[in-house]
Amino acid sequence: MEKFNIGIIGLGTVGGGVVKNLPNFRDTVNLKKIAVHNLNKKRNIEGLDESLLTDNPYEIVNDKDIDIVVEVMGGVNPAFDLLKTAINNGKHIVTANKELLAKHGEELFNLAKEKNVVILYEAAIAGGIPIIMPVKTILRGNKITKIDAILNGTTNYILTKMDEDGAPYEQVLKKAQELGYAETDPTSDVEGFDAAYKIVTLATISFNKRVKIGGIYREGITKISDRDIKFANEFGYKIKLIASAKLDDNGRADVRVHPMLVPKDHVLAKINNVTNAIMLSGKPVGEIMFTGAGAGEMPTASSVLGDILALCSEIGKSDFPLPMMRCNHESEAERIPIDETVNRYYISLDTADTPGSIGVVGTICGNHGINLSDILQKGSKEDGTAEVVVITALSREKNVKSALKEMKKSNAVVKINNLIRVMN
Repeated sequence: MEKFNIGIIGLGTVGGGVVKNLPNFRDTVNLKKIAVHNLNKKRNIEGLDESLLTDNPYEIVNDKDIDIVVEVMGGVNPAFDLLKTAINNGKHIVTANKELLAKHGEELFNLAKEKNVVILYEAAIAGGIPIIMPVKTILRGNKITKIDAILNGTTNYILTKMDEDGAPYEQVLKKAQELGYAETDPTSDVEGFDAAYKIVTLATISFNKRVKIGGIYREGITKISDRDIKFANEFGYKIKLIASAKLDDNGRADVRVHPMLVPKDHVLAKINNVTNAIMLSGKPVGEIMFTGAGAGEMPTASSVLGDILALCSEIGKSDFPLPMMRCNHESEAERIPIDETVNRYYISLDTADTPGSIGVVGTICGNHGINLSDILQKGSKEDGTAEVVVITALSREKNVKSALKEMKKSNAVVKINNLIRVMN
């Protein structure tokens, strides 16, 4: 059996998992070189041949004997230039870099097409959950029009623990950092960047139209309070950070990431802790869900290894390996601005604790064409205000924003605590 040389750029969590498992495939894969940031760092990898290590990743992308470059370093720079160099040198690519694909995927895929090489990226969307290859192969006969997904384990863990323990966000975030579920700087996760990078790529391949990261509506979980979670439960919902993408009847794409109230009987409401899940809706398949470990050393390594072996099975067998996995997007999806979307909304307010305050809120909503479906008042507070929560019927986003702007000017509304969209 022919063996293929691979070079790995990055030996962190994912790269370490890949290296630990490569000996299982030594008949197919020969690990020729590993690029690391610090040659002196101690690594918990049994049997690691340190002679393979280099701190110059260009040794890998310029090595004429390496067939496949595995990029698991993350970030845009220098990963972007490294992969361009590798592709120009005729090397196939396996990457787990969701940010790079979201920001520069179009250029990389176009270059790969020109050079007749393949970029595989199963690990870039949902860790160990197989989703890219299923969408491009077995689900190819479907017109997928909707994606609802939990794509970030850190935020799902935080929201789960806030719900289970009744604890505030800051306390649970600190615990997540102690357990290694959240980074020291958690911004990419908790502000929704990570999920946005992933939904952009997933929507692009699912809709067969290029979706670009610019203009994606993104909102994280930092404004979610333990009170919001308590009230959501009383209304029959769980709060989740949802990455969604939908095509309307005219083929326009609504792609966004933000917290949502998810009905408790919805399957995504039951996805807890660091687990990820992806629901696809299409014809003729209907609804289908993929769930599992969305991150971590071994789950993500599983997807990287699968891509490596898929390439090894095809290289040299034809002049155009893995044609179904190539990028063939000729058009860009027209986008629906968030202000034009129609949603239901959870609105948390502090009102003046005086007769008629709720009536004023209702009147303002009515003036902007917004019907209220549920209202919850939690009694008086020591500062002379009352805590009021409403859930609207389906309403246009720009109308809701206009109503909130008017409420801020009203003597009846002291403070607007939060606005969270509700899953339809």
